[in-house]
Amino acid sequence: MKVSVRVRGEWFAVPCGNGSENIGWLAEVAVKKYYKLKPHSFIDKVEKVEEIRKTKGGVLLDNDDLIRSVLDDNDFVSVVLQSDWSDPKLATPEITYVPEQVRKGYEEPSEFIVLDGNSLSCEDLVLLGKGKIKIKLSNDSIGRVKKARQMLEEIVQENKVVYGITTGFGKFARVVIPKDDLIELQENLIRSHSAGVGAPLSPERTRTLLALRINVLAKGFSGISLKTLNQYIDAFNCSCLPWVPEKGTVGASGDLAPLAHLALGMMGEGKMWSPECGWGEAKYVLESHGLSPIKLGPKEGLSLINGTQFITALGVEAVERADAIARQADVVAALTLEVLKGTCKAFNSDIHNARPHEGQILVAERFRSLLHSDTFPSEIAESHRFCDRVQDAYTIRCCPQVHGVVNDTIKFVRRLLTVEMNSATDNPMVVADKGEIISAGNFHGEYPAKALDYLAIGVHELANISERRIERLINPASSELPAFLTSKGGLNSGFMIAHCTAAALVSENKGLCHPSSVDTLSTSAGTEDHVSMGGWSARKALKIVEHVEFVVAIELLAACQAIEFLRPLKTTKPLEAVYDLVRGVVKPWTKDRFMAPDIEAARKLLQEERLWRVVKPFMEIYREQQPFETYVLSPTTSLHSSAPGIKRRKRNKRASEASV
Repeated sequence: MKVSVRVRGEWFAVPCGNGSENIGWLAEVAVKKYYKLKPHSFIDKVEKVEEIRKTKGGVLLDNDDLIRSVLDDNDFVSVVLQSDWSDPKLATPEITYVPEQVRKGYEEPSEFIVLDGNSLSCEDLVLLGKGKIKIKLSNDSIGRVKKARQMLEEIVQENKVVYGITTGFGKFARVVIPKDDLIELQENLIRSHSAGVGAPLSPERTRTLLALRINVLAKGFSGISLKTLNQYIDAFNCSCLPWVPEKGTVGASGDLAPLAHLALGMMGEGKMWSPECGWGEAKYVLESHGLSPIKLGPKEGLSLINGTQFITALGVEAVERADAIARQADVVAALTLEVLKGTCKAFNSDIHNARPHEGQILVAERFRSLLHSDTFPSEIAESHRFCDRVQDAYTIRCCPQVHGVVNDTIKFVRRLLTVEMNSATDNPMVVADKGEIISAGNFHGEYPAKALDYLAIGVHELANISERRIERLINPASSELPAFLTSKGGLNSGFMIAHCTAAALVSENKGLCHPSSVDTLSTSAGTEDHVSMGGWSARKALKIVEHVEFVVAIELLAACQAIEFLRPLKTTKPLEAVYDLVRGVVKPWTKDRFMAPDIEAARKLLQEERLWRVVKPFMEIYREQQPFETYVLSPTTSLHSSAPGIKRRKRNKRASEASV
């Protein structure tokens, strides 16, 4: 029996025989190994063990328990020494990694997706990133990979001069490398290019990056060996994820630094994470899962790092999260309209047919399905039917036009990223069917960089307009509700600073919306003289989406709080369902309280798309029960001496076919 023990970030394999010794003995042996192998690290004496825990799940172990009673063969444990608790320099985050870095209740997926390099969708990539499914290669991909590799090996045998295979890289492209040095050439490439800085990607994002690189290699244009590709797949399926810093790519020639860090871990160098053991030395983590570090052949180092997968992986997360918040921003805005006693007439299909942008029509239909209608009447809407208001502010009235273009932007970006996900972005490319190896520029990240700058500008507008609606909700001059949505203003401040938070995030977003891809710098001594800066495009797009989630969450809380002042009147069934969902996690404010956790709770509802799931059935009911559009009575009916009868007209075909 063998147990792997971690002491101050270092792993030690401890043979345990038949497991008849106790846990205290295991910790003592591991600590002795630590001081033997790292005598200069800390103090001269062996310290007392404070505690020992199982890595997976963080279970605290009793020193007197027998090893075989509480641990399995090849299990992982972590030892914390007494001084680690008292000395902040020793108490590194890694020592307490169990609850933070190893997900409790991790279950290895049983389902597989077959990758062929041509048909991966954004939705499937998100599932791969979350560790929900494993990877297999299609038979066609296996054949293409083998064919390309065979051709490349023939070139090596014939001593032909081909960039990246038998030459140096970048400025050194004219330096021919002796055949005996070709493997060292590739290893040096990975080590030298592993020069990123900053915080590491999360396990989910690293998993996404790894899956995307596998998919691109499966196209068979890179000349990678099937063995190396299978080793990447095996590591993915075990969630063995290298340390990949988030900063360092200029987006041409591809995302060299992050992909080099990915390859470095697969070579058994640097750090690596897995659900079984958290962060550890890459070689040890691989071996503990029965995997071997990869051994690079000719061109394989270049094949592993040349491409736009970092930009695209983060971009896919950004576009999927943007899509989720865009749908739910429509729901939140409809709730705000309701509590501000706005009119539904601005969402009349005739208006949107006259300007038939797909997103605009879609958003208007969503509003109609949520607001006052024959299907879902609203007491709040009925209460102000005969008011003297003619029209609402732009932030209410123009939601289909403003939210609509965001939907269209997201659709455009998703389509472009889907193409990029399934594209060969290596250089040189092995065109095995024609027996050619061609140097070209598919590695350039301009496509995803431009798309993600566009996404950032588009999705930011959801927060921009949401913040203005929050201001209307808390301003009694606009809302006719208590100032800052608190009943005892002065004693309580209500939503005063929550609005400031929204304003701060919107202001920060405006700076982040500056397009990264308009910049370029010459690199590699002028050889690579135009770059995309797409890595920053992707990272800031994600940051903007995160800010939008928070701003819309604040609007959601404010709109639900506004309902408290309109009771006992009820809104429509779908919006009451939204209110009930929120109140399940955030209670009403009767006086001031710590607000940050409530904002985070509302944001979590949006991130998990629970708001969308709760209203979607109502939207479907509306569509089924409203074969014709209902022209609901609105505040403008006060212009008539009596309420007009409800008119019905045939619904716009485009709107009826659009997905809610």
